[in-house]
Amino acid sequence: MKFLIVFVALFAVALAASQGPEAVILRSESDVGPESFNYAWETSDGQSANAEGHLNNIGTENEAIAVRGSYSFVADDGQTYTVTYIADENGFQPQGAHLPVAPQA
Repeated sequence: MKFLIVFVALFAVALAASQGPEAVILRSESDVGPESFNYAWETSDGQSANAEGHLNNIGTENEAIAVRGSYSFVADDGQTYTVTYIADENGFQPQGAHLPVAPQA
């Protein structure tokens, strides 16, 4: 779980840095515990992200983290894109108006 938290934090920093030094952090909140976490942040250039995660099946061989969250950014075309996602034992499942949708079986 610590790896995931560090990865998300590094992703957030990298994303903010790629937009230039003029962005200012407007909000940054986090709560990290041994079995769950949540965070939210927003910058002045239109980026934001939030997520909450928790361990499922604690103490078993099927222990796994489940995360639900979203992130938004302003692209070079001036549009704001938002991705919501679930990441759990079934993999990473993103959704967004700009993302292709898999055909239903």
